[in-house]
Amino acid sequence: MQRAFLNVETSLTGRRWIGPTADEDRLAEAMAQVTRLPLALCHTLVKRGVAPEDCAAYLDPLVRDLLPDPLSLRDMGPAAARFLRALKGRERIAVFADYDVDGGSSAALLMVWLRAMGHGATLYIPDRIDEGYGPNVPAMATLAEGHRLIVCVDCGTLSHEPIAAAVAKGADVVVLDHHLGGEVLPPALAVVNPNRQDEDGTLGHLCAAAVVFLMLVEANRQLRAEGVQGPNLIDLLDLVALATVADVAPLIGVNRALVRQGLRVMARRERVGLRALADIARMDAAPNTYALGFLLGPRVNAGGRIGAADLGARLLFTEDEAEAQALAARLDELNTERREIEMRVRDAALAQAEARGLDAPLVWAAGEGWHPGVVGIVASRLKEATNRPAVVIGLDGGVGKGSGRSISGVDLGASVHRLAAEGLLIKGGGHRMAAGLTVAEDRLEEAMARLSDLLARQGAGTAGPADLRLDGLLMPGAADRDLVDRLEEAGPFGAASPAPRFAFAGMAVSARRIGENHLRVTFGDGSGVKLDGVAFGAFDGPLGPALLEGGHQRFHLAGRLELNQWNGKTKVQLRLEDAARA
Repeated sequence: MQRAFLNVETSLTGRRWIGPTADEDRLAEAMAQVTRLPLALCHTLVKRGVAPEDCAAYLDPLVRDLLPDPLSLRDMGPAAARFLRALKGRERIAVFADYDVDGGSSAALLMVWLRAMGHGATLYIPDRIDEGYGPNVPAMATLAEGHRLIVCVDCGTLSHEPIAAAVAKGADVVVLDHHLGGEVLPPALAVVNPNRQDEDGTLGHLCAAAVVFLMLVEANRQLRAEGVQGPNLIDLLDLVALATVADVAPLIGVNRALVRQGLRVMARRERVGLRALADIARMDAAPNTYALGFLLGPRVNAGGRIGAADLGARLLFTEDEAEAQALAARLDELNTERREIEMRVRDAALAQAEARGLDAPLVWAAGEGWHPGVVGIVASRLKEATNRPAVVIGLDGGVGKGSGRSISGVDLGASVHRLAAEGLLIKGGGHRMAAGLTVAEDRLEEAMARLSDLLARQGAGTAGPADLRLDGLLMPGAADRDLVDRLEEAGPFGAASPAPRFAFAGMAVSARRIGENHLRVTFGDGSGVKLDGVAFGAFDGPLGPALLEGGHQRFHLAGRLELNQWNGKTKVQLRLEDAARA
């Protein structure tokens, strides 16, 4: 076993620190000599498997270099051709979208593109409570009566009966999705999905909005072949970036380029809805992945969780300033309400899960009347607290609707899909890291026991608290603005591409409490250079009390460097995640 970094076997939060291996140290030093890049950045690149000769391309990922050929996905050619035929024939088009950020962004991509081409579409997003996830027979049959083409985005791959109902009424259906597919596809004209069982999985990391974007790339290509100029697709990348980050898609391969370029587009503040939402969320800096995942994404999601399902999508494609401000304000209100509901369900779910035991392969909880719009968020909280896959279910009238979140290396979606095939669930599906399910209350215990068994076979339940993996060791004097800027070049950071994390050894720490649960620290090594840090939620665990009461004791600190902008000044600070007594 690799030696614990700085000999930290058990930190204040109960984690073992893992630093660079001897081989990684050697490779990083060699890379720094060849490329003249900062050693800290080289450690980060080595951890990502980047070779010295590939550094320049990795640090400046370009969409044109990394974008796959859309036709590498099955059914893409027919999907784009049918979409264009509807455009040219001025046919009525309906867009059926999921109610989350990925679904709303996917729908907005189509609506904005069609509007630029002088055409429109009917948007339909199902109600989370009354209709549930994905196409349903009544909605699809009704849409088919008035539309020649229905495009299902971020849903539809498992919707056999609803799509058959639409086809029976004479409509063509195109599915643009990324959720795990079954052995048999629905009777759609085209099912474009990198997670179809007959795909090789190379593009399985794409969210639905990225799949829609690829379809629009192919549509533009077919238009160019006819001498027609399509809309500028680069201007749509802010929507793709938002969906990619909010759907926790891995930031690898082309996703890095899509998000990097999308953030640049978003920084121009040209999309009316996103500008209004950024202002109401009090975003006072250039957008980054944190802003997309924790400020904008939850607000776009709030409509689908506890309000009108189409609010988020409408905000993303509106061109009306007044409408955008009204929608943003309403979504902000709903997000506040969502947080209050989430807190109540989280406390109840955690108490139930603790009583059941937190060391099983699956952590789960179910409660009568728990709002289905927050069970996925609560499942994420349980997963983060236990390092176990988690499922949280709201019960109503003898039926439970739930969401699950998984950990790295455990495919939750495949296991839920198998449960549905075995008849233990009314329905279920998803992807590796997230899944949704519907289960009869009288089969709940049986279904969760079976799911726990399937996850255990993948290794769930064998790990303790997650190791804290560190990119290296820094001194406070090295943590300057230039280093932070250079480290950002290795981003964007998010799922499967965490921000680099560094340790500061033997620091003298002064700490003070801010608010109810947060901690502000200032630390140094005695050389005169000091650095500020902040630990949010530090008093929810042992980190805050230990540092606040540490006296003259020295600590090893670990976290991520960031820029703190306040009162017109920008300073480097440490987002403190862990500490250990030196």
